Amino acid sequence: MKQLLLAALAVLLVCFSATAQETSIQPVLQEHQETILKSSRKTIGPAIDAIAASGLPQAQAVLEAWANKEMWSRESDGQFFKGEEAEDKQVRLIDFDTGDVVGAIAKSDLKQLKPNSGIRAMISTALVRFQLMDPDPAKRQDALTSIQRDPEASLLEPLRASFESETDPVLLAQKQRLERLLTIGYDTDTSARITAIDDMSGDLGVDLRATLNPLVATTRAVAPEAVPEGINVAKILSPGEDDFTEAQAYDMLVAKGLAPPRIPDDAIRNALADNISGGRVAGFPLAILDNDENRRAAYIRLAEEGLAPPFVTEEQIQASLGQHVFFDSYADRSPEVTEAAVAALRKIDTKVGLNQSLDLVLDALSLASIYFLAAIGLAITFGVMGVINMAHGEFIMMGAYTGYVVQQIIPDHTISIIVAIPLAFAVTFAAGVAMERLVIRWLYSRPLETLLATFGISIALQQLAKNIFGTQARPLTSPGWLDGALVMNDVVSISYIRIAIFVLALIFLGVFLFIMKRTRLGLETRAVTQNPRMAASMGINPGRVNMLTFGLGSGIAGVAGVAIGLYAKVTSELGSDYIVQSFMTVVVGGVGNIWGTLLGATMIGFLQKGIEWLNPSNTLAAQTYMIVFIIIFIQFRPRGIIALKGRAAGD
Repeated sequence: MKQLLLAALAVLLVCFSATAQETSIQPVLQEHQETILKSSRKTIGPAIDAIAASGLPQAQAVLEAWANKEMWSRESDGQFFKGEEAEDKQVRLIDFDTGDVVGAIAKSDLKQLKPNSGIRAMISTALVRFQLMDPDPAKRQDALTSIQRDPEASLLEPLRASFESETDPVLLAQKQRLERLLTIGYDTDTSARITAIDDMSGDLGVDLRATLNPLVATTRAVAPEAVPEGINVAKILSPGEDDFTEAQAYDMLVAKGLAPPRIPDDAIRNALADNISGGRVAGFPLAILDNDENRRAAYIRLAEEGLAPPFVTEEQIQASLGQHVFFDSYADRSPEVTEAAVAALRKIDTKVGLNQSLDLVLDALSLASIYFLAAIGLAITFGVMGVINMAHGEFIMMGAYTGYVVQQIIPDHTISIIVAIPLAFAVTFAAGVAMERLVIRWLYSRPLETLLATFGISIALQQLAKNIFGTQARPLTSPGWLDGALVMNDVVSISYIRIAIFVLALIFLGVFLFIMKRTRLGLETRAVTQNPRMAASMGINPGRVNMLTFGLGSGIAGVAGVAIGLYAKVTSELGSDYIVQSFMTVVVGGVGNIWGTLLGATMIGFLQKGIEWLNPSNTLAAQTYMIVFIIIFIQFRPRGIIALKGRAAGD
């Protein structure tokens, strides 16, 4: 009976020992102890793979401690622990299996594992399979980022296995997209790869194009007589055709050691010079070696005598080319996959082209809205009143600086912009009224004197701004809700600031139309524009109307300055950057017509963006071409797109 009990106890001890080993990570570490301690990137791979493939929950903790340089080896027995530095140059050791503190040991009795960047990258890749199902969403996101940065075929199955446990819909969508990309690049099942390509065909993501492009990348190669088996041929090349010259083809043969190199003329001359004897070279008198044909004949004789490398004739070159086949081969060996990838890339290229056109249209509309905002005030002062106001740009600058000053007083950017817009209107309205009363009113119907006077005021206002604010650009910060951009896809996006400026331009279009069509000032302005004497005889004060109209145009320029300041740098030269485009917008659209100004701004915006698209490396050239085009346009339509009858038109 006693013997039976002892035998049963022995069996239990064996079973317990086996179970402990199956649930302990230490045996795995000990099996690869030498490799782990050596920490060589060339040999560490099997040890990392063994830990990751152990299926033990402790594997993640081991890999994380190793990557963070927190893993230590006890020199007395070679056991591995997680270590935390303690006092008196000791390290507190924590058992990987139990999580218990084993004790504190002097650093001199331990060896700290310090993996280099290459080994840490390998550990990070192994950790991904654990992090994909980590309870912490941040770690799952980090795992996906790691896979995107360094994709591998071994990560495909762990990624698929993590779908079922994923509770975050955003992360699940990322995992599913990443799984499709890895399937395209690494799955061994050809049909699965083709299905994944078809599923994502037409997607505009840069990551998809980055996955498909390597599949259709080609390598130029040469082989004797026929293409070897197993090569996925993209194209058979004929020397002398398809931009593949015979010289390039023969150079390939020489580089592969399949043909002797050609002898250049310099080498021929040097060989002849080295073998001159008695006024002759290989029996040829020096006197006749004054042309290429004779020099080559002499060289061939030298080669026959073994005194020079053999000369390759044109017939030999053609014979060598005829004995070999030249071809471009795909990097991927599956013709079905490359065919599907090529078709998908063609579809993507078409969609990218369409979306680039849409992006160009949005950019042009954005630029047109900026020009319209800058020109709408000038459409009143120049278009309606006929005043050539060269200081209009400085009213834009004053509005931008008003916004900057308000932001220095009110730190909340949203409130400051709300306050700055009406305040900029008030400041520039007052400045415009003062300018009209003090200068412009004495110069009506004298355009040259008006131009010179307002140009002088422009210079004075710029210098005043430099004296007050300095020459350094001042920030006009947009509210936080205008940060970023509206991203439609990986090709098309537009910043929220540009959208806001576009909306503001539409608002000012509506305000202007309301003032001109529905208010007494608009009625009086139109009356004075058409016939000032008749308007005066009807009780309208032309001087008062001109003052308010000029002030209105200047005030709108100030508000435009606040909007433009959010987009461009605020300096004393801000207005001069837009004055030329403003005048072009008004003149091209039709002097004195708000709809013409809108069309003019649209035309100039699209024209400039179109020229920049054709010549993206030189924006100055784009502006030059635009001005030339407008000069030609005015020759055929001197009154602009929509002509206005009345004083402004010269009637």
